[in-house]
Amino acid sequence: MARKILVIDDETELLKAISICLKASGYEVITAQDGQEGLEKAKASNPDLIILDVLMPKMDGYEVCRLLKFDEQYKSIPVIMLTAKVQDIDKAMGKKVGADDYITKPFETHDLIGKIKKNLGE
Repeated sequence: MARKILVIDDETELLKAISICLKASGYEVITAQDGQEGLEKAKASNPDLIILDVLMPKMDGYEVCRLLKFDEQYKSIPVIMLTAKVQDIDKAMGKKVGADDYITKPFETHDLIGKIKKNLGE
């Protein structure tokens, strides 16, 4: 059975590109376009891994990650932050809210797939 990945990003074209890449790699993909929708879909679908943008409407990625990681039911889901925020302070904030990994935009798809496989133990 395919592993389920939730991709939360407000950039429609990037969402499509990541979805195509992940599906081609054999993953089932669920998408959300803002933090609130992402949090709801994470709780409803219980994905194997979450790829999460930081700067989004309604709720930023740090808040989504923090809410999931401090919830007993969802804290074991690996979260990869995918963001244009490249400063060390941003990466530190990602770690502080419980992110398991951090990728900066623009990124190479093979790097993303590599981090997904690492975080899923594949």
